[in-house]
Amino acid sequence: LLAAWEAAWGQLRYSVPEEMPKGSFVGDVAKDLGLQLPALRDRGVHILDKGRTQYFCLHGKTGHLVIAERIDREQLCERVQQCVLRCELIMEGEMKFYEIEVEITDINDNMPSFREAEIELRMSETTAPGSRFPLAEAHDPDSGRNSLQSYELSGDEHFSLAVQAGPGGDQRPELVLAKALDREEAASHELVLRAVDGGDPARTGTARIRVTVVDANDNAPVFSQAEYTVRVPEDVPVDSILVTVTATDADEGLYGQVKYSFKKITAKASKIFRLDPDTGAITLLQSLDFEEGDSYKLEVQAHDGGALFDTAKLTITVTDVNDNAPELTVSSALTAISEDSPSGTVVALLHVQDRDSAANGEVRCSLEGEVPFRLQNSQGGYYSVVTARELDREQVSEYNVTVRAADGGSPPLQSSAVLSLRVLDVNDNAPVFAQERYSARVAENNAAGALVLRVRATDADWGQNARNLPAGFLVLRVRATDADAGSNGRVSYSFGNVPDDVSSLFAIDSESGEIRTAGPLDFEEKNKYVFGLEATDGGGLTDHCEVQIDVTDENDNAPEI
Repeated sequence: LLAAWEAAWGQLRYSVPEEMPKGSFVGDVAKDLGLQLPALRDRGVHILDKGRTQYFCLHGKTGHLVIAERIDREQLCERVQQCVLRCELIMEGEMKFYEIEVEITDINDNMPSFREAEIELRMSETTAPGSRFPLAEAHDPDSGRNSLQSYELSGDEHFSLAVQAGPGGDQRPELVLAKALDREEAASHELVLRAVDGGDPARTGTARIRVTVVDANDNAPVFSQAEYTVRVPEDVPVDSILVTVTATDADEGLYGQVKYSFKKITAKASKIFRLDPDTGAITLLQSLDFEEGDSYKLEVQAHDGGALFDTAKLTITVTDVNDNAPELTVSSALTAISEDSPSGTVVALLHVQDRDSAANGEVRCSLEGEVPFRLQNSQGGYYSVVTARELDREQVSEYNVTVRAADGGSPPLQSSAVLSLRVLDVNDNAPVFAQERYSARVAENNAAGALVLRVRATDADWGQNARNLPAGFLVLRVRATDADAGSNGRVSYSFGNVPDDVSSLFAIDSESGEIRTAGPLDFEEKNKYVFGLEATDGGGLTDHCEVQIDVTDENDNAPEI
């Protein structure tokens, strides 16, 4: 019922677990939209994903939305609690589209893990009981109950485990010294730290902790800033130094030598940034992409030779540059349109998107040149190309319409698509004689079919009406032109209202327009014939002209005495 109600508003929603095999059922699109299976094929229905990967497709035989590619929720929605993939159902036959949202639910397919399987700690034997030492946090990419839930410590009575809640609700394990150390009694202690998630069954990850007891070190390193903040553009070159953190230690010798390391960093960030352990310089290992990540929050630790340390926070903010051109997709388009289609007829449905942000991601679409079409903006980045006025095939029979999309960057990036559209003919033009009046002179007593005069005319129509007729015996050839194409432009000829003597002495070819003598002419009986002709096209439109034939005298009578 919910899917049917949402379908009425142009939106469908489904839910499916991650890691389902290809072809797995997601939702019955045909049922939720109230469509029969033949209608899906007849209307040209297909799925258009908004991202770079096609995760879903439409099964043509069942009308079901099924999985087309493996879906890893942790890869797609690393920092998002609710993972939703969106796509559109395009119905080309009806120029419609429906938005589909598929929530990807988590399964317990990842175990908690530590960045380092073995942790080395050095503690002075003068360390007071109750002292706390932050431990590396475990990471579990799963969400909800399947994510990290608790820590456990085993191995030695000198130490216990405390877990503090971070500002974001994360659990931060700390090693607590429960009993005073004595290096002469034990130079090192071996511990095991376990991280447990809430899955059923639960998964665990472990890290071994080796605590080395050293002599006293009474000064810890101190960072120059408690928090470091840096802003870098996404096109900064690889190997560039983004920031250098510095810490000082008042001790001398081994206890005054400071080393740097990441205390808290995600697996993704560890592939992008490198920290020099000696200088504290943070360099770029691979190119940044604002669209993949716009901010990174890290924690840096400075520790001396005596295991004393200080911690500082580091925030790296990535700023956007215009490095993505608009993506212009022709979702559906006509290839031909009748010239009498009303203004506002939709000829194409386009979709445009730009992966950049702010002004760099704002896209403007336009049509090139003076064409009888215009753009209409729809929701969700869709544009419709519609006719701006009625078309005239006799003026332009085909259009190549260029649609251009430009973003708001400086300089702007552009992309374009070309729509080819033929204009189909309707019978909106009557035949037109080349002349309103034709005349010819023919001698009396000529044999039937003798050539007296040939009148040529041009014809812009297609097919038979445009052919050149072979030479023959005729009195007069008349020709009418029709601007229409096909059967609408094929002209037939006939006599108008003519006297009987005209129809008995002359004949007209209905296809070629040739007028030939059908019987002998006698100057002494009649020396002039005037009659009308009619041209009719395939749609019933007509034109008229007048024909005058003058008969010249021949010396065919002897004097009578």
